[in-house]
Amino acid sequence: MNAMPALDGFTPWPGELADHYRNAGHWRDETLGGLLRTWAARSGDAPAVVAENVGSARRLSYAELDGRVDATAAGLRALGIAARDRVVVHLPNTLDFVVVFFALLRCGAVPVLALPAHRQSEIEHFVTLSEAVAYVVPDEHEGFDFRGLAADVAAKAPSLRHVLVSGDPGPFTALDALPAGSAEPLPEADPGDVAVLLISGGTTGKPKLIPRTHRDYAYNARASAEVCALTSDDVYLASLPVAHNFPLACPGLLGVLGAGGTVVLSPSPSPDVGLRLVERHRVTVTALVPPMVRMWVDVAAWDTHDRSSLRLLQVGGAKLDDGLARQVTPALGCRLQQVFGMAEGLLNYTRLDDPDELVFGTQGRPLSPDDEVRVVDENGDPVAPGEVGELWTRGPYTLRGYYRVPEYNATSFTPDGFYRSGDLVRQLPSGHLVVEGRRKDVINRGGENVSAATLEEHLLAHPAIAQVAVLGLPDDSVGERVCAVVVLAPDAGRAPKLKELRAFLIDRGLARFMYPDRLVVRDALPLTGVGKINKRELVAGLTAGSQEKEGDVS
Repeated sequence: MNAMPALDGFTPWPGELADHYRNAGHWRDETLGGLLRTWAARSGDAPAVVAENVGSARRLSYAELDGRVDATAAGLRALGIAARDRVVVHLPNTLDFVVVFFALLRCGAVPVLALPAHRQSEIEHFVTLSEAVAYVVPDEHEGFDFRGLAADVAAKAPSLRHVLVSGDPGPFTALDALPAGSAEPLPEADPGDVAVLLISGGTTGKPKLIPRTHRDYAYNARASAEVCALTSDDVYLASLPVAHNFPLACPGLLGVLGAGGTVVLSPSPSPDVGLRLVERHRVTVTALVPPMVRMWVDVAAWDTHDRSSLRLLQVGGAKLDDGLARQVTPALGCRLQQVFGMAEGLLNYTRLDDPDELVFGTQGRPLSPDDEVRVVDENGDPVAPGEVGELWTRGPYTLRGYYRVPEYNATSFTPDGFYRSGDLVRQLPSGHLVVEGRRKDVINRGGENVSAATLEEHLLAHPAIAQVAVLGLPDDSVGERVCAVVVLAPDAGRAPKLKELRAFLIDRGLARFMYPDRLVVRDALPLTGVGKINKRELVAGLTAGSQEKEGDVS
């Protein structure tokens, strides 16, 4: 077996663990691009991917998808995109996302998967950190012109040589006008190479890039498909942005194609779209975040679409309320599966044969028999069984280090390779985990992780703001809402309105999901005994039953 090659900035697994994962059958000598070829040979003319738009649907069979991927990979190679080159992919749920993703894998390049909501601040960071040579965007999506964003990013990124556009290219290159390329065979990536760079939730500072190899990510998807009992009869509705780890590989797109099923790409997770597609395509499995589950459950009370085909609803991205969990099966007529995981690796699933109390009240147990879990106190010592502690983990699909941030890795991983997740959990005797909160300063707004530190940094650039604390406040619809508590600069004159702050953040190119939902102005911020802002006190005051609204600025 060849030694695992290392992309600059990638931290490999130690040799003895790598050997164990191969011997256990978790890691195989396969690449994600090569797997698609295997799946096409197996499934041929069967439907692989369907992309839904308003009033129409486009579809590709396995054989057609494989052919489109080969042609696109050859065109990318003709542009000079080589093995291990990084390419930022910023596409919504379309056929072009699937084709470009596999084409990059097939020619050995590394897709960096940005989310549709990301804007200039995040994209510039991804391009700069990865030294991306190309950036792939739609022409427009949800009223936003991505070509203007691409022009701004390209002007500041010396590594960027190509902007490729799905649709009207404007001044750039259209995806459907790539050069023909040569008929020479495409290079075969090493299974141990980095296949894709996922985006972290940005829990501390700017989002990190998460390297996933062909071997570990293939196992991630394959084992997830087995837990979900996927077969070629399954139709999976990708309601969430497929660039997310959850709908991409848990089991998502990769797991469903591996099982020979069909993936339906939805333009929206809303119930009016999703329930229509469930009926139209006889969807059997889909995945949602808790705020969308609440909407689907509410709409199901009067919606008349036939959803009898739906057998499994996966819920992840944030903790699902026990009461809402109990409403899923009566409202939607399908089994609930709770999923607690991270793009960094570890996945926990409730099993299809788990008793209801575990399905409703826990966030699942680890996917792999070789997932190692520690629940520890502030000193890193194991807590008593059933007690709350921080989750540390390592395993055959959990990263050993973020990409190109050695100083951050030094504190995020233990010397023996356990990832310090920052999640607070307790573990039941069955192995199931119950999520109790987070140690890191991050707000989970509708399944999107908002880094308090990042938003604070942007808000402090506003001339009227001298101090700021960004908090998460409980909310029934999205889990947590983003609240910015600010102290004004002495010469501020007046407090900015919330809509003015949002306009300021738009100009700074920040993703929309990062914007504060509430703005509170205070004369001073409370401090802890060591002089840090006391966010716990702020949250307690703002969530108290008798809270007063003075200082709120709309």
